[in-house]
Amino acid sequence: MTLKEIKKIVLRNFGNMFLFFAVDVLCKSLRVKIVNSEAVQKLIAEKKNFVVAFWHGSMLLGWFLHRNKNFAALVSKSKDGDLLSNVLLKWNFNVARGSSHIGGKEALDILLKQAAEGYSIAITPDGPTGPIYKMKAGAVITAKKSGIPIILLGIAHSKKKKLKSWDGFEIPGFLSRSVAVYSEPVYINAELSYDETSLKIEECELLLNNLQKKAEDLC
Repeated sequence: MTLKEIKKIVLRNFGNMFLFFAVDVLCKSLRVKIVNSEAVQKLIAEKKNFVVAFWHGSMLLGWFLHRNKNFAALVSKSKDGDLLSNVLLKWNFNVARGSSHIGGKEALDILLKQAAEGYSIAITPDGPTGPIYKMKAGAVITAKKSGIPIILLGIAHSKKKKLKSWDGFEIPGFLSRSVAVYSEPVYINAELSYDETSLKIEECELLLNNLQKKAEDLC
């Protein structure tokens, strides 16, 4: 290994450590109000795993709220995925890495494997490329095929910086007041037809957007 390669590795590791420290300190500074946490606590107390879904632009607090709680995540093998994976591993997520061009079936197989191993699944249903606030099938199909419920999570911050990215990624202000609103568990019947499942995806999308609005109203 050359000196240049060693320097590159050292700088990358330092950058990863600094990113985690900055994100962790920021999230711990937030004054978070959680609405309907009972829905999640009941499942955890009963040792039941579930899918929790929050929008891609709100994922910073979404991931943080589920650290150290037997959660798994699927992260792409991209440069952005490397950064996210580093943070999630330090928050004790079980992280599976998929191809940056991963197909729907491959992604679903990974999520189902994680669920079968007893992990709860945290997922951003409009990721990784949008459209924003449009739910893709992954979260609902995972819940349908695994038999575990899905819980939707709306997140908002009183102070934030919104990036000019496709997802309007939100960086909450230090010491910001934040609100997280959970839905009740939604169970997806395994016998639903394709059309019925598509309708259920639309219903979950509407519910998540309503929760997002409720969180914003409470901030």
